[in-house]
Amino acid sequence: VQLQASGGGLAQAGGSLRLSCAAPGSTLNAYSIGWFRQAPGKEREGVACISPSGNITYYADSVKGRFTISRDNAKSTVYLQMNNLKREDTAVYYCAAGIMIRDQGRIEDYGMHSWGKGTLVTVSS
Repeated sequence: VQLQASGGGLAQAGGSLRLSCAAPGSTLNAYSIGWFRQAPGKEREGVACISPSGNITYYADSVKGRFTISRDNAKSTVYLQMNNLKREDTAVYYCAAGIMIRDQGRIEDYGMHSWGKGTLVTVSS
């Protein structure tokens, strides 16, 4: 599955952005979808993930209460609504498809088998 993430850009601290993840010509409906991010000089971090039906979601502690993951299976698209953005949210954001795995509260990336190119989110103060 070829994934495509979009919606990144520049936002001010306290502002909002919505990222989208789609698979043109394919369907994401059978997969859990995760959003991950990587800031310069840091390891990739799992941000949020959602089950195929959308009834199960998990979030990293750093984004709980601010970010919301959702999916529209009719459009085969997954969204990440990011509110109250902080400078530390600045990163390249990736979406990935596969199996949702959590280990000690962390959203792990090794269950994901398909990755899209990232979209850059920059938050200014």
